[in-house]
Amino acid sequence: MPDLKRKIFFTMGVLFLFRLGTHIPTPGIDPDAMASLFDQGGVLGFLDLFAGGALRRFSVFALGVAPYINASIVMQLLVVVFPALEKLQKEGEQGRKKIVQYTRLGTVFFAAVQAIGMTFWLRNLGVFSGGWVGFVAAIITVTAGSLVVMWLGEEISDHGIGNGISLLIFAGIVARLPEAVIRTWSLLRMGEMNVLVITLALILILVVIAGCVLLQEGQRRLPVQYAKRVVGNKVYGGQSTFIPLKVNQAGVIPIIFASSVLLFPSTIARLFSGEVSAMIQRFLSPGSLVYMTLYVVLIVFFSYFYTAVVFDPNDTAENMKKYGGFVLGIRPGKPTAEYIEKVMSRITLGGAVFLAAVALLPTLMTRLMGITTFYFGGTAVLIVVGVALDTVHQVEAQLLMRHYEGILKRSKGKTAGLLKF
Repeated sequence: MPDLKRKIFFTMGVLFLFRLGTHIPTPGIDPDAMASLFDQGGVLGFLDLFAGGALRRFSVFALGVAPYINASIVMQLLVVVFPALEKLQKEGEQGRKKIVQYTRLGTVFFAAVQAIGMTFWLRNLGVFSGGWVGFVAAIITVTAGSLVVMWLGEEISDHGIGNGISLLIFAGIVARLPEAVIRTWSLLRMGEMNVLVITLALILILVVIAGCVLLQEGQRRLPVQYAKRVVGNKVYGGQSTFIPLKVNQAGVIPIIFASSVLLFPSTIARLFSGEVSAMIQRFLSPGSLVYMTLYVVLIVFFSYFYTAVVFDPNDTAENMKKYGGFVLGIRPGKPTAEYIEKVMSRITLGGAVFLAAVALLPTLMTRLMGITTFYFGGTAVLIVVGVALDTVHQVEAQLLMRHYEGILKRSKGKTAGLLKF
């Protein structure tokens, strides 16, 4: 399949450019001081997870996809709040293009704010040694780098395979695995880590991955019956089918959104000094009780929110009614929409709670087992597994489409041969 091959190679090429950009340093940064700062742990390591190691080096892609994600969250909330934006979104391709433009403008704003905050904070710590000209140049460079990351993600979505932004986060997380494995092996050889602890950690990783796959692939199937219709001399319908309602309709979006929302206040707090700033950074540090509580609440909220954005029970019920379909025991139309919404609400709650549990369980277990040498959290595993499954499904859809196209071409060829005969 030349078309699929082209998309895969294009995606790999863009990911290579992204990884290359994470190693281009911003001028004026002391790399040794930056490394020692990140060795302290805390929220910086979690921020670096989404930047794919670029923040540790404070490269031109230091902010990664965080500004774009923040802008997307704000825009989707505004679409729900303001009827004018909701109407614009429903106007088809032109309306969606306008929403995308507003999201890009929001990305510029968030990138500039975060770039100013990070550069100002690093300058106060003595990590950034440049003057005011270098200070402004660093802000412009990091802001522009964030916009380039946004553009790379959009190019993957338009011309490659998979969701571009999610794949960039995926690449950043996976790129850190070899370093984590080498470091763990070194500590094991030096006797600083126990073989039993490593074995338990590996078992936990496998259990979490299995749970992630179960969560991503699980679905509730609503049985649907189509009434028989007579059109001319032919009878249509009469067959039974089902509506697949995914347990986790939103995928990894709630995890990404919740993490970004919780990391943004900590980034802004670094602009200021004092007890309030220190308190915000301490409370919103990954692993703290306040952080984990808010994390669970936001995951549940964004699971419902994003499910409501991507799935409309009224449209599903209307389409079923149009083609003579009905859920067994439920009247077509509004009662069907209410029934689907009720079922969707129940399974979304279960999926959201399970999603939050999978996100927090590895963090709690690794803390209990004392594994602090590398970051292993449910957030990273969920994103990696979710993006990998989504990309595999898209590749399978491309193969299936090509298979059907081949069948149609062969059918047309046989029909043309019969007509010629």
